[in-house]
Amino acid sequence: MREESEPKRLKGTGVRYAYETLRDEILSLDLQPGAVLDETSLAERFSMSRSPVREALIRLAGDDLVVTLSNRSTVVAPIDVQSFPKYVEALDVAQRMNTRLAAELRTDLDLKTIARRQREFVAAVHKGEHLAMSEANKAFHMSIAHAGRNPYLAAFYERLLNQGRRMLHLHFAYLEQGNEEVLLTDEHDEMLAAIRDRDVARADALAHAHTRQFRDNFITYMTQNYLKDASFVTLGPAA
Repeated sequence: MREESEPKRLKGTGVRYAYETLRDEILSLDLQPGAVLDETSLAERFSMSRSPVREALIRLAGDDLVVTLSNRSTVVAPIDVQSFPKYVEALDVAQRMNTRLAAELRTDLDLKTIARRQREFVAAVHKGEHLAMSEANKAFHMSIAHAGRNPYLAAFYERLLNQGRRMLHLHFAYLEQGNEEVLLTDEHDEMLAAIRDRDVARADALAHAHTRQFRDNFITYMTQNYLKDASFVTLGPAA
């Protein structure tokens, strides 16, 4: 019999709890790429049946965070370094287009929202919490995308940002090695200023430079820590 002091989960909250817990552990790399996620073990861990665990894993698969192998076992999705050049090309295009549109179409309310998201990001950086930093970073860039008034581009951009959050976690780790948190926040401040000034060309250039900085730092981190030889795409200058 359940102890009276133990809170009962409302219907559906078990799925959300398992999903959010596993998602955070995957994004923060506490669960490493390739780690096996066994339904029975997870059900025991979360004190629930296998059904909500299975549904949580299905949701994680929809986020491209887990994959089901041919033997029907579920593992944490690998970070596909070989596909990184194509990924960063797409991210560069989406980031530049959304930032350009924001500079052209933003409203005063949009500016307030972007500025608030930047303050939240700065606060997360000062605390040094990588998961909070990646969440706040995504919120900042999506506030820019929403200011661009193109839901199709915004949706594409959001999917790319979601797919890159584990790589961003490694990027933050690299920046911490050189104590470059100020650079990270300054880039956001400059993007906000360009959007505020409706300077479309500068917003485009800053968005491109922001992607390039992420790319270069990620490559450097991976090369120093995991790879002996890495050949990646070279982004050209901003148009």
